Amino acid sequence: MALDPGWRSRARSPADVVARVASGHRIFVHGAAATPTPLLEALAARADLERVALYHLHLSGPFPLAEPEHRGRITSYSLFTGPGLREPVARGHADFIPVFLSDIPALFTSRRIPLDVALLQLSPPDRHGLCTLGPSVDAALAASRSAPIVLAEINTRMPRTHGHTTVPLSRVTAFTLTDRPLHEMRRPALSDVHRRIGAQVAALVPNGATLQMGIGGIPDAVLEGLHDHTDLGVHTEMFSDGLIELMEAGVVNNTLKRVHCGRTVTSFVAGSRRLFDFVDDNPAVEFHPCDRTNDTALIRKNQRVVAINSALSVDLTGQVCADSIGHRIFSGIGGQMDFIRGAALSEGGLPIIALPATASGGTVSRITAELAPGSGVVTTRGHVHWVVTEHGAVDLHGKSLRARGEALISIAAPEFRAELARDLARLRHFDLGA
Repeated sequence: MALDPGWRSRARSPADVVARVASGHRIFVHGAAATPTPLLEALAARADLERVALYHLHLSGPFPLAEPEHRGRITSYSLFTGPGLREPVARGHADFIPVFLSDIPALFTSRRIPLDVALLQLSPPDRHGLCTLGPSVDAALAASRSAPIVLAEINTRMPRTHGHTTVPLSRVTAFTLTDRPLHEMRRPALSDVHRRIGAQVAALVPNGATLQMGIGGIPDAVLEGLHDHTDLGVHTEMFSDGLIELMEAGVVNNTLKRVHCGRTVTSFVAGSRRLFDFVDDNPAVEFHPCDRTNDTALIRKNQRVVAINSALSVDLTGQVCADSIGHRIFSGIGGQMDFIRGAALSEGGLPIIALPATASGGTVSRITAELAPGSGVVTTRGHVHWVVTEHGAVDLHGKSLRARGEALISIAAPEFRAELARDLARLRHFDLGA
């Protein structure tokens, strides 16, 4: 059936759209570049709502619902905490749900978290009446199919993406029509430390590898170091602008992948307008829900999977803290464990944790004798393999506690090594001279 050409006449104001929300509703909020900001602002203007719960991953742009005046009426539950919600979570005005990214869609489809409403941003419908979730599929597809009420911002600037991304316009209860830029994420300037880490990681990547990487200075520095590689593939949960050059140069061609051969696979992207234009109607890039991109059984089918993930700190036994600074939630579990394990199971795979050796202007070592109280262990010491800093790369897999401690000290900042060596000797009960 062809799309009714008069569909635009059904658009309503954001206030009219969110009028469908009632007290007690559980709402999924589309995230990253697809955050439906006009609908969130209209929801914040609803002074009559009580006991509303919002479930979401990282949100971009302003988030007025986290302001103190909404406390007790509307509560945010982040499944991955972004910068705008770190302070509200720390103050108790919002909350955090620790969960593997691969497990989030099932929270909604199983009704463990029974959604009432999905708040989405969609691309305009095609002639078949199909909108897409644009640059952010992640858990949004499951939410769109699980919530009885689907409220949408249809944005004429939203890229139309390929893969498992469609939402029928007939599934949308009410929508507003906008023409606004998507939320962009500025590409970070690369420091000398980033480039040194990037070079260490790039040296580990074999030709023909399938890459998973995140966003930020270290992933961008790694990508910069891969231009001399050949026949790389990408199967990741997300990527940003840094990948575009490698795809355009043919360095990433996905020809050796066993899963989705010939296509870059992701769950969402975050970056600039250039990135959104690149993925728009690009059949070489496929978007899939995060329970597929992050399925370890699928990841391991590709050969030479190189998973590159970051950390806030690593203790001398190899425990990786990536979601909190002590008790203070910084981000989330995300897909780190999904890909660290998937890469370990892949033939010739390399699970890599990459981090600067220090924090706070060089005054604090990120390699520590023990994690701070409250720190979340995202990657366990049983799962960790490669750890990389600007001072080197070490493989902890199969090493004893003492041996891995010594290896980690060798890539710590030089000014902290003596103290860490004393800590290791104390913890493992040996003499430094032994």
